[in-house]
Amino acid sequence: MAVALTGCASSSQLPPNLAKPSASGPMAHAAATSTAPAIVPLRAGEKFLDLAMPTAYTPSPPTPTGHDDYRCFLLDPRLAKRVLVDGVDIVPGNPKVVHHVIVFKVARADVAMAKAADAATPGPGWTCFGDAGISRGGQGATLDNAPWVGAWAPGGGERVLPKGVGIPLDPGTQIVMQVHYNLLVGTGPDVSRARLRVSDPGPSAQALDTMLLPAPVELPCRRAAGVRELCNRTMAVADVRKRFGEQVATADLLHFLCGPVTPGPTQSCTRTLKEAGTIRAVAGHMHLLGRSIRIVVDKGTASERTILAIPMWNFDDQGSTPLPTPVSVKAGDTLTVSCTHDQSIRDALPAFKGQPERYVVWGEGTTDEMCLGVVLWTRS
Repeated sequence: MAVALTGCASSSQLPPNLAKPSASGPMAHAAATSTAPAIVPLRAGEKFLDLAMPTAYTPSPPTPTGHDDYRCFLLDPRLAKRVLVDGVDIVPGNPKVVHHVIVFKVARADVAMAKAADAATPGPGWTCFGDAGISRGGQGATLDNAPWVGAWAPGGGERVLPKGVGIPLDPGTQIVMQVHYNLLVGTGPDVSRARLRVSDPGPSAQALDTMLLPAPVELPCRRAAGVRELCNRTMAVADVRKRFGEQVATADLLHFLCGPVTPGPTQSCTRTLKEAGTIRAVAGHMHLLGRSIRIVVDKGTASERTILAIPMWNFDDQGSTPLPTPVSVKAGDTLTVSCTHDQSIRDALPAFKGQPERYVVWGEGTTDEMCLGVVLWTRS
């Protein structure tokens, strides 16, 4: 999942979701904000594995019209035995260009694919929009079991899990660190790193899985901008595909996942759980036009429970939120993610200066949009 507001507007003149920007502004990729979690000392039996990019990388967009570079780097924690990751502290090396970071685990069976992708690409790492950019045959990744180890976005920091709960890594597992670079407001080399807090799993350890809840974004232009070419959805989707090399746009794939969509500021998607478990933490991800995001269990029923409610989206505060009381769910329960976006926010942000208004759909770029719920849970 950020250009200073100097010369644009005072914070009191900004839309509500920008009313309290960080010191560098909501587009500055501030590496630390007031909501970042406090540092937690190592607990008994824990240690840090410090994994840094092997060399500095200077990002550049892969297409002439793009402003975003997604780059993956293979990191080897040199695991000789199984460990449990119960905290991930991702440190962006150049916060001016780092939009977000995702750390994936790569099973031993897929490490050769990652090495091949690296070797076939000039410079450090390889281009990887969407995920780690390899076919993880050994991982069996799905939306219900994404191979995430951790993630960072503005406002993030280390979220330490309860002892005995975490992401298990088997011997031979390696790490892919995907860094999304946004070049609208900054340039220069980056050396980001990830510190994994690990311990011995023990016989009673509970494996933490990451469930991804994407929903469509279908935000038409305002009436005054309706005559522009990119206000046509077909043209806007074609532009996203061209910039990120997609054969089929994610914007269209989400229609199959979530059902019929009516264009408008608010969209949602409902998933049915296939098995029971316990939800322990949640997070939301949108880009710069986000207004609000919510995740609800069993929406519209007598057992409806809201597990994430951000009524005023703050781009600089995207860390995961541990639930004060973990929420038990069973097979057949539903999870609904809903997001609201607002075209008028573009009027206040320098990131959109000189860019024509467009029909906004799901896209990988900083000035495209996303609606993503992230649920961290243990299975029963």
